[in-house]
Amino acid sequence: MSNDITPASEKQLLGHPQGLFYLFFAELWERFSFYGMRALLTLYMVNVIFEKLMERDYATAAVYASYGSLVYASTVVGGRISDTIMGMRKSIFLGGIFMSIGHFVLAIENDIAFFLALSFIIVGNGFFKPNISTFVGTLYKEGDPKKDSGFTIFYMGINIGAWVSPLLCGWLAAKYGWHYGFGLAGIGMLTGLLFFWSGIRRGVFGDKGMAPKARMDEKRLLGMPQSTVVPILCVLSVPFIAFLLSSYKPLGADGSFFGDQNIVNVIFKLIAVTILLYLGYIMFKATLEERKKLFVAVLITFFMTIFWGFHELSGSVITLFSARNVDLEGIMSASQTNSLNPMFIILLAIPISLLWTFLSKKNLNPRTPYKFGLGLVFAGISFYVLAISGASATENGLVPFAYLLLMYFLLSVGELFMSPVGLSKITDLSPKRIVAFMMGVWFLSSAFAFQVVGFIGKQLAIESTDANVGGMDTLGVYTDGFMLIAKYSLGAGILVLAASPLIKRLMGKVH
Repeated sequence: MSNDITPASEKQLLGHPQGLFYLFFAELWERFSFYGMRALLTLYMVNVIFEKLMERDYATAAVYASYGSLVYASTVVGGRISDTIMGMRKSIFLGGIFMSIGHFVLAIENDIAFFLALSFIIVGNGFFKPNISTFVGTLYKEGDPKKDSGFTIFYMGINIGAWVSPLLCGWLAAKYGWHYGFGLAGIGMLTGLLFFWSGIRRGVFGDKGMAPKARMDEKRLLGMPQSTVVPILCVLSVPFIAFLLSSYKPLGADGSFFGDQNIVNVIFKLIAVTILLYLGYIMFKATLEERKKLFVAVLITFFMTIFWGFHELSGSVITLFSARNVDLEGIMSASQTNSLNPMFIILLAIPISLLWTFLSKKNLNPRTPYKFGLGLVFAGISFYVLAISGASATENGLVPFAYLLLMYFLLSVGELFMSPVGLSKITDLSPKRIVAFMMGVWFLSSAFAFQVVGFIGKQLAIESTDANVGGMDTLGVYTDGFMLIAKYSLGAGILVLAASPLIKRLMGKVH
């Protein structure tokens, strides 16, 4: 008979708190649902929702960009509500329920249901995503050296979910129909919630993630506790967000001031102007030393936005290119190609981490500006590979799969050069009094990246009602576009590398 009376919240597994592994599987299944749905989204819009439209690619690009922007912007709002009202546990549950509803509603073949489903996912992601990542940090004591490896284990769960889901959801969608793929994504989300709930029942989280009682119940709105009002407001926000998503037509269709912008484009441009004005005010008030570091923080955020803007084309333009102009016969479907990036991240994460450790021992580990510059260069080379793929095309405009495989390999290397270091450098470079604001700006950079995705998607839109668009004409549109992206990314990378000595001086002691 065991005499172990150690509280569940203090028990260890492989040297880490048990709660880490419950969060690992919760996040794995949540990312399974998110990326499984994303793998199908663009193809579903082109082939079902906007099938009869001449400008179906344009409409798809507009909705995809609006969805992506709102998904990432929602994390800023959801994180703030969690901090001030809900607490992490309730926020994660609320987010998971909304996302589950969204995935299952996607299984209904109806235009209104489609936009409502995306809205449920946007609201749910805003509560789930920022809180589960933060929850991992609460499991470790201040200064615990195991915390970094704990986050590494947790992020591996993200990439495993993102790798497996396009393969399974894509297979189901191809064999049995779109809605079976979306339904599996919904089951994945529910599975993630069950893991989280199981962790709470077993007490592995202790008292972590709870909002103080006073925070939840003492403050009242409309005669009800704020924690009761929040879910009601979330439900009421769903049709409004659905309206924003369905307003994909340009506001400037009549030649007005807005040009080819839709409502979401305009909202994000206003947000960008507001942020820039506020940053200008902060810099004006800052000391010279703070100003230097803040300038570098803004620069890092800007270049990360460019990188993510090109990277996130994998779920839109590159998926369409794969469907129309890559020879995938006997290999995988176009939606399944979305698994290639997380597959390479899983394969390359440890070798590249070991590379930095080896270079550090030799005192040769590149500082952040050089890693950012190299990341953008790798991204540029990856798109150059797709740009020259047309030279090997068949008479039907199909290029060998090897080009796509090499492209994702190079893009993943670029991601591992940039993504792991960016967030920590924002906290190091930002003055303490505005570090929370700068973290919000960093997360919003992913939302603005989708505005880049939408712009590129509209430029590379193929106008046709033919469900099997392909051939040399289509190939020409895509490869010309990829060449321009390659030039911009390479140019940005070379610019960062050239300016790196100056950026190093501005950063001071921050590595």
